[in-house]
Amino acid sequence: MTAVPPANDGPDREADARLIDRARTGDVAAFEQVYRREVGRVYAVCLRMTADGQRARELTQTVFVRAWDRLGSFRGDSQLSSWLHRIAVNEVLIDARSERRRRARVVLAEDEAPEQDDDDRGDAPRSTGVTLPVDTESRVDLERAIAKLPPGARTVFVLHDIEGYRHEEISRMTGSAEGTLRAQLHRARKLLMEALSR
Repeated sequence: MTAVPPANDGPDREADARLIDRARTGDVAAFEQVYRREVGRVYAVCLRMTADGQRARELTQTVFVRAWDRLGSFRGDSQLSSWLHRIAVNEVLIDARSERRRRARVVLAEDEAPEQDDDDRGDAPRSTGVTLPVDTESRVDLERAIAKLPPGARTVFVLHDIEGYRHEEISRMTGSAEGTLRAQLHRARKLLMEALSR
C-alpha cells in the first residue's frame, strides 16, 4: 500500500506559491487568477456568516484587499484557500464587532431621547451558514433557517459545524468562553431542527 500525500503538498500548493511569488512582485494578473479561483468560496463563507448578500459582497472585496496587502505574510505553510478563508472569517468577525459597537452607540443615543420606542431599535439577526444538501429546495430551506438564527448562535454554528473550527479556535477568534459557545451551538442546532421539521 502506498501512502496518500497530504492534500496541501501537491502541485496546487506549488502553483499557489508561484502565483503568490508573482503577485508579491506586483503582478496583478497573478493575483487576479487567485481572485477568480477563490472568490466564490470566500463569498460563500461571508454570506453564511452574515446572512446578508450585500454585506457579504462588500466583505469579500475587503478580504481580497487585505490579502493583497498581506501577501508578504503568506508563508505557504497551508493552502492558499485556507489562508484566504482565515482572512474572511476574521474580517466577518471584525465587521460584526464594529456593528455591535455602532448599535450600542445608537441605543445609548436613543436612551437619551424618551420619545423613542424600544421596538424601533432594529435588532434583526445578521449571520448564517451550513453544509448544503444536494437537493436545491432543501439547500434553500437550510440557508433560510440558518439566516434566521440569532447572530451568536449562527456564528458558532457556521464556524463549528460548517467550517470545521474547534471550540477553542472559535473562542480565540470571537473572545467568547468555550462554555458559552457550546451552549450557543446547542441552541442553534435545536432551532434548526425545529425550523426544518415544520
